[in-house]
Amino acid sequence: MLVIDKGGSLRLLVGDDWAEDHHDVEVMDGSGRRLAKARLPEGVAGMARLHAMIGELAGDTAPEDVEVLVGIETDRGPWVAALVTAGYTVLAVNPLQAARFRDRLGVSGAESDAGDAHVLADMVRTHAHELRPVAGEGAQAEAIKIVTRTHKTLIWERTRHAQRLRHALRDYFPAALEAFDDLDAADTLELLAKAPTPAQAARLTTTQISAALTRARRRNITAKTAAIQAALRADHLGQPEILTTAYAASVQALIAVLTVLNTQVATLQGQVETHFGQHPAAEIIVSQPGLGPVLGARVLAEFGDEPARYVTAKARKNYAGTSPITRASGKKKVALARFVHNDRLIDALMTQAFAALKASPGARAYYDRLVASRREHCGLTFQLLGCLSSRESCWLRPEASGQRVPDGCGDRRPVVSARRGRRHGLGSCFRPDRRSRLARGGRDRAGWGITGRGHFRILSSS
Repeated sequence: MLVIDKGGSLRLLVGDDWAEDHHDVEVMDGSGRRLAKARLPEGVAGMARLHAMIGELAGDTAPEDVEVLVGIETDRGPWVAALVTAGYTVLAVNPLQAARFRDRLGVSGAESDAGDAHVLADMVRTHAHELRPVAGEGAQAEAIKIVTRTHKTLIWERTRHAQRLRHALRDYFPAALEAFDDLDAADTLELLAKAPTPAQAARLTTTQISAALTRARRRNITAKTAAIQAALRADHLGQPEILTTAYAASVQALIAVLTVLNTQVATLQGQVETHFGQHPAAEIIVSQPGLGPVLGARVLAEFGDEPARYVTAKARKNYAGTSPITRASGKKKVALARFVHNDRLIDALMTQAFAALKASPGARAYYDRLVASRREHCGLTFQLLGCLSSRESCWLRPEASGQRVPDGCGDRRPVVSARRGRRHGLGSCFRPDRRSRLARGGRDRAGWGITGRGHFRILSSS
């Protein structure tokens, strides 16, 4: 018999242990009793069987009185999208969380797909209030995420191949490293493709070098041509001819890969700017210091555009990894950096912080005040990131319209609308003339404070 609460609603708890070609599913009620279990195939047929299973368990209960919670160790993919579209509450469970919860149920170390499905269902039953629901991102945000992640991945791959090229040249052609500063630049790749060996490079004429620089739109072509030719014709240690030939073949292969990567990075950058420009929040995001179309698209893609995903600015900073964690036991209390975070998001935010130091006088002044307190550079950068993340949370939250800005956003003025929020600049937390007491344990008028080892936190405004 199903357990129905006093209001007449039915709550079904589903654990879904997914694999590439199948899903092990278990359904239990609020008392922990197993109602059904099955192995479903991936795809439409499996989803149809899951709907039929839940419909059979619901029986004559009205659809609006049935609540289905699904725990699964992923937050993306067609299967998760289908669950969200069906109206189920999908809870994304970190695999490490599931492994720790499994240890609570048994110490033997036994593990199976069906057992993992039971663990997930029981976890949803007891800890649903502590699990993160999958945010219902818009189609535009998902499209931006796809192109921005691919674009960034190609940039990382280009960097890796450029490092491989540098290591190869260092082993047999050190003159190339002195002649060329940017190994993945178009002119460098063109000249190295023409002359991959020291002997061939020494025979390059000024006409060939200047033509490559011209096509790459370089400045001071005459001086650079002379410098490159002199570096390539200087005396350097080399390798035997047979090794040089082998290295040259490897270098030409790397050059071909880098050339393709340069082309595709430029193509995808256009796609990123196009998709990002169509998003309603694009104008607000690029109005922030240090954010342009590409970097703003990355920040939007990783944060998402679901308005209710982050309840407070603190929640947004926690997800970004810019707020510290506190470990307290007895008399010992330390504040440490968050090492578990979204690598792509923290990469974009670190780039934003460095750009903001040059683009925003307020951010520069705020950073300089922290430098005066003799804190480490990395901690100061994360503190600046925390302030920028809080500002973004204030601007993009719809409920901030016509209300007081939440504590921690650095500006206590009422904001008429989220779109007009960008006109306030960086707010009071970045005012150069503001004398805030940011010593250890101190706070300023807007509630910003420093705790522990130079880490940043938001204090209450009361």
